Amino acid sequence: MATPFEIVVTNLQKIGAYQFLFPWLIASAVFYGLLRRSQVFGKPEDNVAVNAVVATVAAFMVMAYPILQGVNIETQLSTFFFNSLVSILVVIVGLIIASMVFPNGLGEELSKKFKGGSLVAFLVFGILIALGVMTSSGLTNVFFPTNVGQPGGISSDTFLTIGVLAAMIISVGIIAAVGGREGGGAEKKSESP
Repeated sequence: MATPFEIVVTNLQKIGAYQFLFPWLIASAVFYGLLRRSQVFGKPEDNVAVNAVVATVAAFMVMAYPILQGVNIETQLSTFFFNSLVSILVVIVGLIIASMVFPNGLGEELSKKFKGGSLVAFLVFGILIALGVMTSSGLTNVFFPTNVGQPGGISSDTFLTIGVLAAMIISVGIIAAVGGREGGGAEKKSESP
């Protein structure tokens, strides 16, 4: 006999909650949070509707890919989130054990030691863990399909377009970062007497 949780999960799968609804909700929430944080459209309090509409449309556009391409992301996303949970739990248990062994103030000591080059090494290690979780969950097949250029697959022109758009976005980001530093220095100079 199936447990109530198995019945709920099975019914949610039947209505497509794992294929579309839950990934759409996550994408929508992430986009909305990024729009509020970046304040692209001005103060978040003044532009709640604009942020919500853009986040909703962007989430629908993101979720259009697996539907239009016929890619099933249920298993990959479930595996990804489960593997991520296991990775986070391993880190938390490691920190709990470290807090039992090391003296009080471990967080302050770690923040002092993880400055500069060691912080970069820590970030690279985190990125490698994230890539390992993504690979083990099978999401690499969603992001990098193997049927490129084949009938029913993604055309090579689409990947060329994505590459050019990515290069343009990276270029604008670099220009904005360099311009932001120069602009910040000029403002500081003009403020001083």
